[in-house]
Amino acid sequence: MSTIILAAGANAADNFGFMNAMKQGGPVTWTTAGILTIFLFFTLYILFTKIFEQQKIINQGRRVRATFWASNSLREGAAKLEKNSAYKQIVDDGIEAQEQHSRLTDPVEAHDWLHGSLARSEAIINSQLGGGLAFLATVGATAPFVGLFGTVLGIYRALIGIGQAGQASIDKVAGPVGESLIMTAFGLVVAVPAVLAFNWLQRRNKAIAEHLSAFSNDVLGYLASNGAVRPHAPGKKAPVAAAKPAVTTTTAGQAGGVQTRV
Repeated sequence: MSTIILAAGANAADNFGFMNAMKQGGPVTWTTAGILTIFLFFTLYILFTKIFEQQKIINQGRRVRATFWASNSLREGAAKLEKNSAYKQIVDDGIEAQEQHSRLTDPVEAHDWLHGSLARSEAIINSQLGGGLAFLATVGATAPFVGLFGTVLGIYRALIGIGQAGQASIDKVAGPVGESLIMTAFGLVVAVPAVLAFNWLQRRNKAIAEHLSAFSNDVLGYLASNGAVRPHAPGKKAPVAAAKPAVTTTTAGQAGGVQTRV
């Protein structure tokens, strides 16, 4: 007896399971589920790829702050950086812009020329970091509606089945309608990670852009001053200017003279 009950329960679970809903849904349900699966795959791919790229630049920034400004020149510091480093790209573009300025036939302020070149280099790096985020935003906005589309068609199919059967008992309504709601849940499962990933990656990109902008400004100051202006390397104290010796002057023409210390 218990075996019969367990078997009946298993059959009922199979009749209202996910795979059964997919089989009864037909091509439209399979297409909807396929689209959502593709969305989920590329969402996870972009998320982990961008985390790797961002962390690489963050580590590069730490090494730059630790060792770069201890070098004697920008070329020497750039030689210590990784070949494909974002910070090396900014330094190389700044040095190249300084060399190109002397070959310009139309007079342009050196500061404006260097600032424009460094800003263009920053924009290229930030654009590369932002690649793929538009797809995450699109998935976050459209995945629930794709799932809802599958749900609407599932309910429509269920209503047609009920009409053809000529009866609206609970077993005829609950099964098809419940199965159709699976697509809505699937759409939310895809959309929520996409939205969270988009916001988190955007925040990290903003922090990276701020560090790149600060470094670019330091490079600009170094180039514009021929190396006189540079950030102090960690662990080194800023040079202290020697105290000027006191100068004693005597004002003539007054009784006894008045001494003034400057």
